[in-house]
Amino acid sequence: MNPLAVAEKLDTNPTLTVLGFKHQIVYHLHFWAFVAVVPLVLVQWRQNHPLLASLLVLFCLNAVAVIAFLKFRGHYFLKGRLFPILAVICAIYSTAINGHAGLYWAYPAAAALFFLLPLREATAFNILFVVGMSVVSFVKFPEADFWRITFSLGLTCLFVMIFAWLVGRLQTELTRLATTDPLTGCLNRSQLADVLNVQIQMRERYERVCSIILMDLDYFKLINDRWGHLAGDLVLQELPRRILRRLRESDQLFRVGGEEFMIVLPETRQKDADQLAHELLTSISATPFCEDIKVTASASVAEVGKGETWSVWLNRADQALYLAKDRGRNQVVSAARPGEEMPAETATEGPLPGQ
Repeated sequence: MNPLAVAEKLDTNPTLTVLGFKHQIVYHLHFWAFVAVVPLVLVQWRQNHPLLASLLVLFCLNAVAVIAFLKFRGHYFLKGRLFPILAVICAIYSTAINGHAGLYWAYPAAAALFFLLPLREATAFNILFVVGMSVVSFVKFPEADFWRITFSLGLTCLFVMIFAWLVGRLQTELTRLATTDPLTGCLNRSQLADVLNVQIQMRERYERVCSIILMDLDYFKLINDRWGHLAGDLVLQELPRRILRRLRESDQLFRVGGEEFMIVLPETRQKDADQLAHELLTSISATPFCEDIKVTASASVAEVGKGETWSVWLNRADQALYLAKDRGRNQVVSAARPGEEMPAETATEGPLPGQ
């Protein structure tokens, strides 16, 4: 996969899009570092610095490996660990033997670390880098130059660290906004296909089951018409809180429509999901919302079948939900197994007890 085009291919999934742009940054930093360092190999060799020339050759080989892995495998070779190690060693050693000529490469190397490594690792590497450069500067240069180098390099690392931290926070917040529903805080449809595909892969490879529950509030438009849209929003906000009390940490709750929600239940058989769906519908109808708004919901349950795509799986649940509405609402319907039809007389579990 070409990292230069990965963001365009993954724009339906915000998390993967961010990863695609990170790979682009890694790709370009290694490419241009390779272009800049290759001539230095010859320069250092001609200046009779074989050790530094060899280190620079290793640096170039690592850059080539990272570029090749990203371009053809979409994988970050060794997670970028060699770049900071070689960059720090080369910059310190070059300064030690070349003086100020080597010092010039310390600043771009320090800045690049924050684009290639997690913030904590980059900070740790740069602290070691500044300490190493300070020691070399103290031995190699006059005292005035030592202080200038130490403070300028330290401030450069500090400024880039702050910038990287703010960019990381911005990225996290933008990803959260892109993947969650602003009203309810539930996951939205942007990651739905990926989540279902992961469960399908677990089913195919390891025979691990997974079920989904589709849930739709009954006659929600009447709530908006009678009590107003603000009350309807309050109902939609309260509903996930009631649902989440009964879910595990591994379960995921999506808002897939105006008043329609979906629950992904890993490691859950259809009969267990059916029982949970009944309990959820009971908790919804048992206590009024906003003190006096009585709400009921219809639900369907479907376990993933072998060889199914996520759209077929979801469609089976959707058909069962339509049947639950046709049969009077406020009930749970279990979807037919793949390849089976849903007979009307056996398709529904009937109304909830006591309804």
